[in-house]
Amino acid sequence: MKFADFICREAVKANLAADDKEDVIREMVATLFEAKQIKEDESESIVKAILKREELGSTGIGRGIAVPHTKHPSVDRLIGAVAVSHTGVDFDSLDGEQVQLFFLLVSPPDRPGDHLRALENISRQLRNETFCRFLKLSKTAEDILQNLDDADNNQIEG
Repeated sequence: MKFADFICREAVKANLAADDKEDVIREMVATLFEAKQIKEDESESIVKAILKREELGSTGIGRGIAVPHTKHPSVDRLIGAVAVSHTGVDFDSLDGEQVQLFFLLVSPPDRPGDHLRALENISRQLRNETFCRFLKLSKTAEDILQNLDDADNNQIEG
């Protein structure tokens, strides 16, 4: 699975304004609504589902990266958003560090395989230090998308 298979290109944000975990999730879910990937009346339910997942354990996996995710019946396919915070956000990360890179996933409950493959792809790509550094330095959504495309095409040495 590649980023192009699930990241909504219109739900990429280079300058995340949020400064806490809940606001990050709300801002990223809002990008999915603005990109017409989810219905407005489902937004709050999706935010709550992601926050409930966070209660099980932070999806801040360390090294400045978080992958908030949930399964939700309002979507019929896996969708994702990407955001960069240049200041960093306290996301209760496993290593205690501020998070700068966020990959948010929402998938239908009946498609667990897609959900797992997307998480696997994200974790594999984010092990590449060069890729992470390029993403953290991205100033525009276009920069982020180019980095995702380069990663999909194995064009980032790391």
